[in-house]
Amino acid sequence: MIANFPYVTAILLMIFGLYAALFRRNLIKIAIGITLMESGVNLFLVSLGYRRGGIAPIYTLAPEAAERMVLPTPQALTLTSIVIGLATTAVLLALIVVIYRHYGTLDADKVNKLRG
Repeated sequence: MIANFPYVTAILLMIFGLYAALFRRNLIKIAIGITLMESGVNLFLVSLGYRRGGIAPIYTLAPEAAERMVLPTPQALTLTSIVIGLATTAVLLALIVVIYRHYGTLDADKVNKLRG
């Protein structure tokens, strides 16, 4: 059961993030939901690359330990996802600040009704 804990946690993060992104009306809470979904994906990618007793793939002269090395691909994907998620969150929060300055509210329904 404990071996499935990271996968269950990743699924719960995705569900909470999807709920916040779809059913909340506050723009900050929607941004938090999107960030939760990104964290769930990152946890899932890290969990896929885990191997019990595995060593980091930075040793080039370790032929006897080659079967115990973890794959570097999930680690690289996770680092890339973190950078993209950070940039996406920064742009999203900047857009929320501009919307708040223009409309004076963070409620998505009121901003949608003010369109014209």
